[in-house]
Amino acid sequence: MAVQKKVVRSGTWTNPIFDKMLGEQPGIDLDVFKIAGADEEAWAKLAQAHVYHVFAAKDELPRHWHVTADLLRRCPNLLLVSSSGAGYDTIDVDACTAAGVAVVNQAGGNAMSVAEQTIGLLIGVSRRLMEQDRGLREGRKFSREDVMGHDIGGRTIGLVGMGHIGTAVARLARAFNMTVLAYDPYLNAEEIARRGAAAATFEELLSRSDIVSLHCPRTKETTRMFDAQAFAGMRPGALFITTARGGIHDEAALFDALKSGHLAGAGLDVWDFEPPPADHPLLSLPNVVASHHTAGVSHEARYNIAKVAAEQILEVLDGERPARLINPEVWPVYAKRFAHALQSAANA
Repeated sequence: MAVQKKVVRSGTWTNPIFDKMLGEQPGIDLDVFKIAGADEEAWAKLAQAHVYHVFAAKDELPRHWHVTADLLRRCPNLLLVSSSGAGYDTIDVDACTAAGVAVVNQAGGNAMSVAEQTIGLLIGVSRRLMEQDRGLREGRKFSREDVMGHDIGGRTIGLVGMGHIGTAVARLARAFNMTVLAYDPYLNAEEIARRGAAAATFEELLSRSDIVSLHCPRTKETTRMFDAQAFAGMRPGALFITTARGGIHDEAALFDALKSGHLAGAGLDVWDFEPPPADHPLLSLPNVVASHHTAGVSHEARYNIAKVAAEQILEVLDGERPARLINPEVWPVYAKRFAHALQSAANA
């Protein structure tokens, strides 16, 4: 008898291609739960789920729907947790590994969108576009020379992280004739070169770059990686750009580096808490261009992410090892659980 494979996702906005692809697949039972107002019904759905496709925005998804050890205890059938994005801030990966649950993300699905916004923030800061916009809207009198910025062409950009997004940023940066450096402790110099940058140590990257741009995940190793010491190690007058994750940079330390004039400006898409309050100190600075964690949020990127997620879930439920497995060490235990839960039941 065929086993109905149950996929449950949080009821947050998702491109319709996700539901269409899974809903049309024989043997897949797709269900959606409301993230507010119907907790009992939601828990009943999750308790039966083989796959939980969880929203990746940590401050938009209520905490009790984050994948924690407690949620995993309440969901004994769960085999796979799938993040709705490249990030997986709403998932306790260690708890999943301990429970024999595989974790996947959708890395690369929105890489070009994030890379484009990285360059957009860079140009916005370097050419002081927001200062000009605000001055015109507020009716201030200023000359063009008062808001004169710098070209980005020919400058040196240092990328912290050389995955899908860092590689895409490097490609765009080279179109501006920029020198590209990269620090990524998980890649050797040859692989970094193959992806379009020259390898550098963290300290070298800080001291040599006119622009430092973050493209690494937030982990135990990267949390507060950019503190007062790191900002002090950057070149005077450098720019800081991040489209990575809030928490990798220390917001108070960045404010001090900008306020003192050591750094010339910053383009920030991510925050400790999102969205940041209107009275956030960084938002008071004219040389900060801010966005609301939207670098990976375009129509094209949302479609790509949803499609990649649906394809990957279908591959896993078909018994294949996923390409974007976050916790590969879980695989032997997971494979046994998968066989017991789905294949054994199918033969019963």
